[in-house]
Amino acid sequence: MMQDIADSEAFTADLLRGHTDTIVLGVLRRHDSYGFEIYKSIREATGGAYEIKEATLYASYRRLVRDGLAEAYWGDESQGGRRKYYRITDAGRAAFRSNVANWVATRGIIDDLLGTAPTALKGSRA
Repeated sequence: MMQDIADSEAFTADLLRGHTDTIVLGVLRRHDSYGFEIYKSIREATGGAYEIKEATLYASYRRLVRDGLAEAYWGDESQGGRRKYYRITDAGRAAFRSNVANWVATRGIIDDLLGTAPTALKGSRA
């Protein structure tokens, strides 16, 4: 039983890992944030059920900036150490919307294939 739980968590993490950039863009849609604040937002949004490794997040930040989907800037030092903040760009907003639409379409296809679509569940006796 314990192995099943561990396998399930690994599978879920693998599924989510491919969406790290979109998850980060989702956080940045709300407000500019610095690295560790984004990490905490993701952890809190899932009630601690999912955490993205900081190294994975920092690779995502670099990729998003390189691709023009986010911008990085240094915050002031009035609240302790100097922090690098990230803000979403218009291109990042467009990419977020596109990625979410792709996710919804993919989820629908998988639900149909697995028989877990809301309409399929209404008539089932599962």
